[in-house]
Amino acid sequence: MIETRGLTKKYDGFQALSGLDMTVPSGSIYGLIGINGSGKTTVLRHLAGVLRQDAGEIRFDGEDVWENAAVKQHIGLVPDDLFFPNGYNLAGMKKIFAGSYAAWDDRRFHEMTQAFRLSETARLRNFSKGMKKQAMFCLVMSTMPKYLLLDEPIDGLDPIVRKLVWKYIVDDVADREMSVLVSSHNLREMEGICDHIGILSAGSMKMEREMDSLRGDLHKVQIAFGAGVPENPFAGLNVLHHEKRGSVELLLISAPRDEIESRLRVHDPLIFDILPLSLEEIFIYELGGDDDEISSLIF
Repeated sequence: MIETRGLTKKYDGFQALSGLDMTVPSGSIYGLIGINGSGKTTVLRHLAGVLRQDAGEIRFDGEDVWENAAVKQHIGLVPDDLFFPNGYNLAGMKKIFAGSYAAWDDRRFHEMTQAFRLSETARLRNFSKGMKKQAMFCLVMSTMPKYLLLDEPIDGLDPIVRKLVWKYIVDDVADREMSVLVSSHNLREMEGICDHIGILSAGSMKMEREMDSLRGDLHKVQIAFGAGVPENPFAGLNVLHHEKRGSVELLLISAPRDEIESRLRVHDPLIFDILPLSLEEIFIYELGGDDDEISSLIF
C-alpha cells in the first residue's frame, strides 16, 4: 500500500501540494488525474523520493521513502521527462540498472526489448520520444518493482505499443500484486485499466474512489413527461445539475440506477434514458462543480 497523509509542498511561494491524502491499495492500478498544474508530477516525484515534502507523510507499506534505500529498491519510476546519459545505448543502461537493483531480471529485459523491437546497441539519443519511453519502461519493469509510478506512460505511443505496455502492467499486478500509480491525460484508457481513481485539484485530493463505485453513483438522465406530471417529479433524488431543452429535461443525478428508475417510471415518461457517466464526464463535473457552463459540457 502507498499512502500520503497531509502531504504539503511549496515552491517560492507557490503551493504545489496542500495537505494531500491519498491511498493506493496493494495490487491495484490507481489513476491520478487532474488539469495541467494540479500537482500530479510533483506527487510522483515525492513518492519516488526525489523531492522531500515540507510537511506530511509518505509511506510504502508503513515505511518512509525519504533517504530509504531499502524502500527505493522496490520502486520503479517512468517519468514523462526522460533523461539518458549522452552516448548511452540500452545495453549500457542495462548495466547501470542491473548494478543498482537487486531484483533485476536479465531474461525479462531481453524479452521486453524484443517484444518492443528495440535495439540494445543503438544510441538512445537517436530514439524517438515514443521509443525512449518504451526503453525506460523495459528498464524499469526489469527491476521487478513492487511499486510502479508512471507519468504519462502512453503519451506518444501507437495503439499496438500501448496495448503491450498495459499487458505487462496488468500481468504483473495479477502475478506479483504490484501496486501501480499512473498519471495520464488519456482518460478513456485510464477508465478501462484503473480500479481506483483520484482527482487532484490545486494540490489537494478532490475525490478518491473505487472505479466501480464511481461508475455506479453518477448518471445522466434525459426525460420528457406528458400531462399530469407532479410539479417536482425529481423530489427525493440527489439532482446535481438540471436543465431543460424544449420538452426534454437533462439531469445529472447521484443515485443507484434502480432507485432513479423506480422513482421516475411511476410518472410514465414519454422519453426516458439513463446513462452512466464516463470518467471524462466525471472529471469535468468534479472540477466544474456548481459552474453550470462547465456542467453543461456533460450533455
